[in-house]
Amino acid sequence: MIKVEICEWCNEGSLSDVTAPVYWELPDGTKAIEITATPSKRCDACGACYQVDSIVKQIEDQLFLINTAQLDKSIPFEELMKVPRLLKRNYFDFS
Repeated sequence: MIKVEICEWCNEGSLSDVTAPVYWELPDGTKAIEITATPSKRCDACGACYQVDSIVKQIEDQLFLINTAQLDKSIPFEELMKVPRLLKRNYFDFS
């Protein structure tokens, strides 16, 4: 049995796996960057395109743990995830 994912926005449409650009404010608030080719979900009913919580957490943790001053205005998701971290993990995440 195939499990169909339902849209979190409209609760009606089924979701497709896509990649999309996202725009993210850096943790220090100095600027926003574009993260291209980010794993995303697109609803076939309402057209919403969004990232699941696990992708959001990956992005936020990575931006918190790297030297963001060296980032260009735009970076592909996979490249962002490969940037060397200053810390091994986010010690401020108590979830």
